[in-house]
Amino acid sequence: MVTTTLQALSGSFTGISSRLGSRPTAHSLPHEGQFANSSLAAFEQLIADYLPLDQAQQVRRAYYYSEQAHYGQTRRSGEPYVTHPLAVASILARMHMDAQSLMAALLHDVIEDTGVNKEDIGAQFGGEVAELVDGVSKLTHVEFDSVELRQAENFQKMTLAMAKDIRVILVKLADRLHNMRTLGVLNREKIKRIAGETLDIYAPIAMRLGMNEVRMEFEDLGLKALYPMRARRLEAARRSASGNRKQLVDQIRDQLGQTLSREGLSATVAGREKHLYSIYNKMKAKRKSFSEVMDIFAFRLIVDSVDDCYRALGMVHSLYKPVPGEFKDYIAIPKANGYQSLHTVLKGMHGVPVEIQIRTHEMEDMANNGIAAHWLYKTEETGASMSHTRAREWVQGLLEMQQRAGDSLEFIENVKIDLFPDEVYVFTPRGDILELPKGSCAIDFAYAVHSDIGNHCVAARVTNQLVPLSEPLESGATVEIVTSPTGRPSPSWLNWVVTARARTHIRHFLKDQRREDSLALGRNLLDRALMAHDTRLNAINEKTLAAALRALGKADVETLMVDVALGNTLPNIAVAHLTSASNNSAVSGEAATLGIRGTEGVGVTYAKCCCPLPGDPIQGYLGQEKGLMVHRDNCRNLLEMREQPDRLISLHWDEMVERSYPVGLRVQVENRRGMIAVLATRLSAIGLNIERIATQNKDVQFTFVDLELQVSSRTHLARVMKRLRSVEGVLKVVRSARR
Repeated sequence: MVTTTLQALSGSFTGISSRLGSRPTAHSLPHEGQFANSSLAAFEQLIADYLPLDQAQQVRRAYYYSEQAHYGQTRRSGEPYVTHPLAVASILARMHMDAQSLMAALLHDVIEDTGVNKEDIGAQFGGEVAELVDGVSKLTHVEFDSVELRQAENFQKMTLAMAKDIRVILVKLADRLHNMRTLGVLNREKIKRIAGETLDIYAPIAMRLGMNEVRMEFEDLGLKALYPMRARRLEAARRSASGNRKQLVDQIRDQLGQTLSREGLSATVAGREKHLYSIYNKMKAKRKSFSEVMDIFAFRLIVDSVDDCYRALGMVHSLYKPVPGEFKDYIAIPKANGYQSLHTVLKGMHGVPVEIQIRTHEMEDMANNGIAAHWLYKTEETGASMSHTRAREWVQGLLEMQQRAGDSLEFIENVKIDLFPDEVYVFTPRGDILELPKGSCAIDFAYAVHSDIGNHCVAARVTNQLVPLSEPLESGATVEIVTSPTGRPSPSWLNWVVTARARTHIRHFLKDQRREDSLALGRNLLDRALMAHDTRLNAINEKTLAAALRALGKADVETLMVDVALGNTLPNIAVAHLTSASNNSAVSGEAATLGIRGTEGVGVTYAKCCCPLPGDPIQGYLGQEKGLMVHRDNCRNLLEMREQPDRLISLHWDEMVERSYPVGLRVQVENRRGMIAVLATRLSAIGLNIERIATQNKDVQFTFVDLELQVSSRTHLARVMKRLRSVEGVLKVVRSARR
């Protein structure tokens, strides 16, 4: 029935369009039930108020198409399905979104739930609308292993569409908002899943795009869905508190209004009521009672110009005393989502705190509708264009994260990290302002400036003082990054950074670096093993190499080298195929051992159980997926590994070792005051840093001090131990494993 109707529909649109020469009434339009009729009438009035007639006709035409496509389909509530896309379009119409957005909203489920495809929509309404609809449509024809993976893949697909057209996310937010309003008919498990996803992803996205009204409704609906009893009790308490506070609220509002009008300033003074989710979160996070959260009176002043904002600020500060440290100027330095306003906290009558927000009418629209206000003010040079630019920059950042993420689950994890509501504002040495999530460190700042600066960052100066890279930044600080050509990200940075951009770049660099290190190590291991056959890897002819790769199941020689380095393919097995030898010769002699220089990167690690140093006899073990682990030749753990001789690699230290290595020392000292300070001073005097220090009491008379140091060789360590033994009160110094 549906397919037949759609086929006929394509040929009938000429007649429909001719009927749209004049604006039809709601009663003349085809509909499925009284609900659609009444909603359609309201929707018609909404679009007639701001859209030109020809665009309004196109939107109505999209409604006809959607109604016919969804003919016979109903929602769980029993209402005709077309009521849902009509409600989504109405949400966008109240934001004064453009005609293409409204058409996409009316058609957003057509591809997903009916026999209509993207090409059909493009033929009827243009490629722009078709791309919007396709961007919102889910990946319905792909099977996923889990709900989380499906959500992640769908969000990743939507991000790609957002990068082409930001309106995709606006249609999706409106779609989710109507779904949240009508959750009641679903089962409890589905309600919890949808509400949780909304609070985790869609409410923060609305916040990031400056759509405050949508964000607050998401949060309140999410709270009611997840915790219905808590929401009901909070709502009742809020109503009761509002009644009790009414007289004081009216007095403060009157005083504010009289002060502004006396100075000849035209302003709207409105009380600002906290929404349920904000109250609930503050009670939970700060462990406050309901009365403590509600003891602040909040007002908003709406004025005509930016100059009036600052004039109004001076007036309210003369009326009530401002609270020090509570003034924020988001007009001079807007938030990342384009939000602008002046915020101040005052001590009002009877000592009650009064929060004041001061903004212009345009700023008010921006605060409520965010990026959606771009279409309302797109012909004017207002803050809305700035919001649109910032939103596009954010989406481009998402696209970059998506390209560098290992998979969709890692991508959505990074997106969640990126959706921080609080920011710190810091300055570059040139005076440019960067906004970063609260808790960001110098590494986050470096990657925010440029990925190359982050990748080569070695130190940071905050207000001309050297600080640890892990130290959180404070608003107002000037940050300078010190770089070095040899600098490179460390895996430990992932424990400090909070921005998704930094986390993504660090992971991407480490993956690439691991591959590069593995390629170099794998080639070295194969060459050393091939030396027993008097050949090298680059001397193997192409035919033999291709046959060996097929036999080993490797796509190319680089894959073989990486697998050899990671221990997934043993060098002697690979050599047997590369030399076409039936028996693999034993690899022996110094010429066939691998030299360790310390610059091999993450492909080579040094065992913490024995802490090998240059000068120690060493041997390597190829652990599967772990690469080459270097042990001292007499390490106890190596004895167990000798049962797998194929994985043991003969190693020696290169003559030109280029780094320091960690080593542990256990020092037995007399149990007397100041001994640790004496040890630290002696080590500092010879230019050594103590990486870690710990004490362990043996008895009343003696104490063990465990030290972790960085030394360049076994000889260097011997000199350090000799220096420590010369300290008065030191009884014994022995080498130990790091802990």
